[in-house]
Order: sequence, then C-alpha cells, then structure tokens
Amino acid sequence: MMETVYRATTWIIPVLLAITLHEAAHGWAANRLGDDTAHRLGRVSFNPLRHIDPFGTVLLPAMLLIASGGQMMFGFAKPVPVDFSRLRPFRLGLILVAIAGPLTNIGLLFVGAAALSALPPSGGMAFAWIAQNLVLLAYFNALLAVFNMLPLPPLDGGRVLVGVLPASLARPVARLERKGILILIGVMFVLPWIAERIGIEFDPFGWLVWGPAQAMTEGVIRLFVGS
Repeated sequence: MMETVYRATTWIIPVLLAITLHEAAHGWAANRLGDDTAHRLGRVSFNPLRHIDPFGTVLLPAMLLIASGGQMMFGFAKPVPVDFSRLRPFRLGLILVAIAGPLTNIGLLFVGAAALSALPPSGGMAFAWIAQNLVLLAYFNALLAVFNMLPLPPLDGGRVLVGVLPASLARPVARLERKGILILIGVMFVLPWIAERIGIEFDPFGWLVWGPAQAMTEGVIRLFVGS
C-alpha cells in the first residue's frame, strides 16, 4: 500500500503539468491566430483546475493506477474550445493550434531530462522522489505527445492531417471528428482485449504509442544524463 501511495505521488505532478500545459498551449496558439474563445473562458491558464476533466483527469488515472499496482497512469484534460473558422490563415492556423500541445509536451520532456541531469547522484529519499518525478515528467510528456499525434481526429495529429490534405480528402477525414474517440477506443483497447481472449497478440497502443514514447524518453534522458 505504501509503495502504491509513493508511486501515486510521483505521478500526480507530472500528469497535471503535462495535461495542463498541453491544453493551455492550444488556447494560447488559438488566441494568437485569431480565436479568443479559450482566452475569454479563462482556459489559457497554468491553473490545473481550469483544465480538469472529472473522468479523464481524475477517475481514469486513478483506476489505471490502482489496477496496475502503481505501475501505470494515463489521462487527459478537458479539451480547450477552439472556433477553427476564426483562425487566420485557416489551414496554417489549424496546424499550428494542433501541434502547439504536443510541442509543449516535447519541450517538457527536455526540461525533465535536463533537470534530472542537475540532480546529485546520491541525495537520499527526497532527491530520489524528485528524480522519479522528473523521469515520469519526461516519460508522460513523451507519451502524451506521441498519442496526440496519431493521425485521427479529434487528436492533434488528425487535425494536422486535415490541415495538410487537399480539400477533397480533408473533408472526409474531418467528418471522423465525432467518431474518432470511439474508433480509437475500439482499436487501441477493445480489439486487443478480444484478441487476448482468443490467444492473438494485438497491441496497437504498445506498437504505436507506448514503445515510441519509451524510446523517445530514454533517448532524451541519455542525451542529458548519459547511459
């Protein structure tokens, strides 16, 4: 129990920083490009309370943490409202607003790795706790960046895809916005669960998100800390 509590305390700060700054970055970029909706609603903020989604930020991470014995946490914040029709220029604005969140997460990945390299090699329990926070800050931000850049609306990668495709192809992709999350849940979680029951290995989350995020985290930490 104490180990689970310890692991939970090392996840809370990284998760809140990652999802809060990710969403605030979307709002900031939209405001700069012509849409002040998020700014007027107070969503261009570093205050995590303005971005908390009861299920995605609280319930889902808690369930994953308990189910995995403190080994895994994943979550999401309340999406920042953006009126894409107000962005100028429209296509470039769509792309820049979409990538603002993942780019912020990649920046935090580098911040976590750089801060980790500044810690003394041995500093007792307090420094070990800080080091674990920084490792998880790097890892969770890599995970969030990779996940959000999957090319399926309403994820950021899907919106980038809509921004770069010609109109004839962009329109059918954009129409997936409302169904995208259901498709994602089905492919990433439901189908692997069914496949496991019938003895088939099918792990798209591991192949497309988990593995690349781990490799990215390890590579950046090695860049700052060494092997």
